[in-house]
Amino acid sequence: MTVAVAARGGAAWVDAQYNNRALVPEATDLMAGWTRDSTRARQTLDGAQDLCFDAASGLCLDVFAPARRRRAGAPVLLFIHGGYWRALDKADHSFIAPPFVQAGAVVVVPNYTLCPAIGVDGIALQMAQAVAWTWRQVHRWGGDRTRIVVAGHSAGGHLAAMLLCCDWPVLSPDLPPGLLRQALSISGLFDLAPLRRVSWLQPDLRLTPALVRRLSPVRFPAPSGELVCVAGGAESQEFRRQNRLLHRRWGTATVPVCEALDGLNHFSILRTLAQPGQRLHALALRQLGLPDRQGDETLARHSLTIVNDPGIA
Repeated sequence: MTVAVAARGGAAWVDAQYNNRALVPEATDLMAGWTRDSTRARQTLDGAQDLCFDAASGLCLDVFAPARRRRAGAPVLLFIHGGYWRALDKADHSFIAPPFVQAGAVVVVPNYTLCPAIGVDGIALQMAQAVAWTWRQVHRWGGDRTRIVVAGHSAGGHLAAMLLCCDWPVLSPDLPPGLLRQALSISGLFDLAPLRRVSWLQPDLRLTPALVRRLSPVRFPAPSGELVCVAGGAESQEFRRQNRLLHRRWGTATVPVCEALDGLNHFSILRTLAQPGQRLHALALRQLGLPDRQGDETLARHSLTIVNDPGIA
């Protein structure tokens, strides 16, 4: 028993638990599908691309909007991509937009500077600036700035949780305290301490104990908004543990939904966000206040939902 526990917590085990591309042999093909469908989305959807939201960094975002005949007041989904804060691009994730635009939402997809050119703390501030820009500007595309939902995948899920805790008037005095009330984390990371031990990741992230304390949402008081947490049932033990950890720390009032979605891995789960009829898509529609035309009856319950995951502490 002692040997098994040591092996489970050893350096090689930690490296493997967080190496999603190695754990999912079809990861390259799945991400190639994201890129292919994202190109098609940018070619067909209304909106605007490569809009600068931060003059200091020159960072840009894309806005995808319902057709002009739609009336104003659309809810807004701001999606933050993953890639361990060091890889991927907004252009790889435009495929998220079409079903939400069709349902009547405005979709915003920002970029951020990748590690190691910047630290995770700097990325979190950049994403706060992206949300602030959206609050100020999204009315130009018919968006309602009082109905912004931030969603993110993997590292983006971490950033979504961080943004729910943001003190917006400190960022800028024109921003209201309750700017963001809804967030969705998909396979998110909420305790960054284990990542300091990931040999192939730490050289780029350069996490220190002080940064872990500042950047781990599990160490924050529960914010007043709502965070929906989901992970794939086929993800590693560590990712499923991370998914459940924040509910235990923040409680049911803040994290009313904490689920492991059966059969989905770290990459296939993101595809279901953009698939009507899938549980994850329905959860996002509920947060946006949009009807689920596929009639997902499971959304009638707003209480905590945790898929049983025995053996994951």
